Amino acid sequence: YSNFIDDLRVYVRGGTGGMGYPNLGGEGGRGGDVWFVARERTTLKSIREKYPQKRFVAGTGANSSVKALKGEKGKDCEVHVPLGISVLDDDGKQIGELNAAGERFLAARGGHGGSLSTNFLPCKGQRRSVHLDLKLIADVGLVGFPNAGKSSLLSKISHAKPEIANYAFTTIQPELGKIMYADYKQISVADLPGLIEGAHANKGMGHKFLKHVERTKQLLLVVDISGFQLSMKTQFRTAFETILLLTKELELYKEELVTKPALLAINKMDLPCAKDNLDELMTQLENPQDFFHLLEEEMIPENTLEFRDVIPISTYTGEGIEELKTCLRKSIDEQAEQVNEEYRKKKLLLLQTSK
Repeated sequence: YSNFIDDLRVYVRGGTGGMGYPNLGGEGGRGGDVWFVARERTTLKSIREKYPQKRFVAGTGANSSVKALKGEKGKDCEVHVPLGISVLDDDGKQIGELNAAGERFLAARGGHGGSLSTNFLPCKGQRRSVHLDLKLIADVGLVGFPNAGKSSLLSKISHAKPEIANYAFTTIQPELGKIMYADYKQISVADLPGLIEGAHANKGMGHKFLKHVERTKQLLLVVDISGFQLSMKTQFRTAFETILLLTKELELYKEELVTKPALLAINKMDLPCAKDNLDELMTQLENPQDFFHLLEEEMIPENTLEFRDVIPISTYTGEGIEELKTCLRKSIDEQAEQVNEEYRKKKLLLLQTSK
């Protein structure tokens, strides 16, 4: 998965408390805590390089003394982590989440200082190993089989410069780009490694790709109008079959992914017969159930994606690129307005019930 790191296991330990002072009933200071703090421009790779031991230990609490019967608290240990981090214990259970800059998570609590209740002996701090699991946060996630033109599209609509070639799995790590509009509005777009059939079962790059789709607000499916075939050993799929298979992979991984707002970009419209293929595809998309017989039963998704817009494009000639950017902007703005409206309704309901 190249140099990109999206999972890191670290050891955290809260500080031990300070000793109590039996003669005067003094209480030792509590041990320091270990905190994960979300910060922009931070990566898991930089954490691993800066702390190769991947151990984070907070300071010990000060002992009680004649001069200071109440010992000072030990120094906290703050670890800066990227936005979009899920904190998991060793059993895989999620115990915390950090999505916005400045958010904090208490990873390990310091031990209590020695006092009368502990016979003036200090307590050790909490200790455990946790996984920092990164899921990219983006407005739009590009979804498509390998070589559909996702990387080319990202380079056309943003300032990102992903690797582009005519072989499968060019993208071996997520790429983030930003679409800049004339009014300075920005939309972040994530180009993620290509799916293959069976990705939900972790084939190919499977879960390493699919988990990043979870945090995107909307999906942009990118499909080759001429169809797709991974290799000579695999079956050829038409553009319509590709859309159904992509939907099925998303659905099998996590059903909620299919409920996200989605747009469809039909790429490579500069190829011969592209117009005829597009006419056929549009007919199939109008009533997809009528064409389910083209696929094996286990390949058919329970729910088909409802596309807000279907935009024919060519990353080679630039056809449809500006229209696609406009559609993305409109879709993101409408979703934001919908979220704001729901928030206003909830606040109004709370005010009414409080009265």
